[in-house]
Amino acid sequence: MMKLHLMIGAALLVPTVALAQTAPAAPAADAAKPAAKFNLDTPIGELLANEAAKAVLDKELPGLTQLPQLEMIKGLGLKQLQPYSDGKLTDELLAKTETSLAAIK
Repeated sequence: MMKLHLMIGAALLVPTVALAQTAPAAPAADAAKPAAKFNLDTPIGELLANEAAKAVLDKELPGLTQLPQLEMIKGLGLKQLQPYSDGKLTDELLAKTETSLAAIK
Protein backbone atom coordinates (compact mmCIF):
# COMPACT_ATOMS: atom_id res chain seq x y z
CA MET A 1 0.00 0.00 0.00
CA MET A 2 2.96 2.29 0.62
CA LYS A 3 3.78 1.96 -3.07
CA LEU A 4 0.27 3.20 -3.91
CA HIS A 5 0.89 6.26 -1.74
CA LEU A 6 4.24 6.94 -3.34
CA MET A 7 3.07 6.34 -6.90
CA ILE A 8 0.00 8.52 -6.57
CA GLY A 9 2.05 11.15 -4.75
CA ALA A 10 4.76 11.15 -7.39
CA ALA A 11 2.25 11.29 -10.20
CA LEU A 12 0.55 14.29 -8.64
CA LEU A 13 3.76 16.25 -8.77
CA VAL A 14 3.60 16.18 -12.57
CA PRO A 15 1.80 19.34 -13.76
CA THR A 16 -1.11 18.60 -16.05
CA VAL A 17 -3.55 20.48 -18.19
CA ALA A 18 -6.20 17.84 -17.49
CA LEU A 19 -6.84 19.27 -14.03
CA ALA A 20 -8.70 22.19 -15.56
CA GLN A 21 -11.16 19.97 -17.41
CA THR A 22 -14.69 19.44 -16.18
CA ALA A 23 -16.60 16.20 -16.11
CA PRO A 24 -18.75 15.50 -19.18
CA ALA A 25 -22.51 15.87 -18.88
CA ALA A 26 -24.51 12.70 -18.30
CA PRO A 27 -26.17 11.28 -21.44
CA ALA A 28 -29.89 12.05 -21.83
CA ALA A 29 -30.76 8.32 -21.69
CA ASP A 30 -29.64 8.23 -18.06
CA ALA A 31 -32.06 11.03 -17.14
CA ALA A 32 -34.89 8.56 -16.46
CA LYS A 33 -33.11 6.79 -13.59
CA PRO A 34 -32.14 8.70 -10.46
CA ALA A 35 -28.49 9.66 -10.36
CA ALA A 36 -26.31 8.27 -7.61
CA LYS A 37 -25.39 10.75 -4.93
CA PHE A 38 -21.68 10.02 -5.44
CA ASN A 39 -19.68 8.55 -8.33
CA LEU A 40 -16.14 8.41 -9.70
CA ASP A 41 -16.43 11.98 -11.02
CA THR A 42 -17.35 13.42 -7.61
CA PRO A 43 -14.41 15.50 -6.34
CA ILE A 44 -12.46 13.72 -3.62
CA GLY A 45 -12.95 16.72 -1.34
CA GLU A 46 -16.73 16.29 -1.60
CA LEU A 47 -16.41 12.58 -0.85
CA LEU A 48 -14.32 13.35 2.23
CA ALA A 49 -16.95 15.79 3.48
CA ASN A 50 -19.50 12.95 3.68
CA GLU A 51 -18.94 10.42 6.44
CA ALA A 52 -20.34 7.47 4.46
CA ALA A 53 -18.36 8.34 1.31
CA LYS A 54 -15.15 8.78 3.33
CA ALA A 55 -15.75 5.34 4.86
CA VAL A 56 -16.00 3.89 1.33
CA LEU A 57 -12.70 5.51 0.37
CA ASP A 58 -11.03 4.20 3.52
CA LYS A 59 -12.35 0.68 2.85
CA GLU A 60 -11.85 0.43 -0.91
CA LEU A 61 -8.75 2.64 -1.27
CA PRO A 62 -6.90 2.36 2.05
CA GLY A 63 -4.32 5.06 2.54
CA LEU A 64 -5.77 7.49 0.00
CA THR A 65 -7.13 9.78 2.71
CA GLN A 66 -3.73 9.80 4.42
CA LEU A 67 -1.69 10.95 1.41
CA PRO A 68 0.45 14.02 2.08
CA GLN A 69 -0.76 15.34 -1.30
CA LEU A 70 -4.43 15.05 -0.33
CA GLU A 71 -4.99 18.81 -0.47
CA MET A 72 -3.71 18.82 -4.06
CA ILE A 73 -6.12 16.13 -5.25
CA LYS A 74 -9.32 17.20 -3.47
CA GLY A 75 -10.63 18.83 -6.63
CA LEU A 76 -10.19 15.66 -8.70
CA GLY A 77 -12.57 12.77 -9.10
CA LEU A 78 -11.19 9.25 -8.84
CA LYS A 79 -11.53 8.83 -12.62
CA GLN A 80 -9.36 11.90 -13.13
CA LEU A 81 -6.79 10.59 -10.66
CA GLN A 82 -6.57 7.13 -12.25
CA PRO A 83 -4.12 8.00 -15.08
CA TYR A 84 -1.65 9.36 -12.52
CA SER A 85 -1.77 6.31 -10.23
CA ASP A 86 0.76 4.25 -12.19
CA GLY A 87 -1.81 1.51 -12.62
CA LYS A 88 -2.67 1.28 -8.92
CA LEU A 89 -6.24 2.55 -9.44
CA THR A 90 -7.35 -0.25 -11.73
CA ASP A 91 -10.66 -0.33 -13.58
CA GLU A 92 -11.76 -3.20 -11.33
CA LEU A 93 -10.88 -1.30 -8.15
CA LEU A 94 -12.68 1.80 -9.37
CA ALA A 95 -15.74 -0.23 -10.40
CA LYS A 96 -15.94 -1.73 -6.90
CA THR A 97 -15.52 1.73 -5.36
CA GLU A 98 -18.18 3.19 -7.67
CA THR A 99 -20.65 0.46 -6.65
CA SER A 100 -20.04 1.21 -2.98
CA LEU A 101 -20.39 4.97 -3.53
CA ALA A 102 -23.61 4.51 -5.51
CA ALA A 103 -25.14 2.62 -2.59
CA ILE A 104 -24.94 5.73 -0.38
CA LYS A 105 -28.34 7.33 0.04
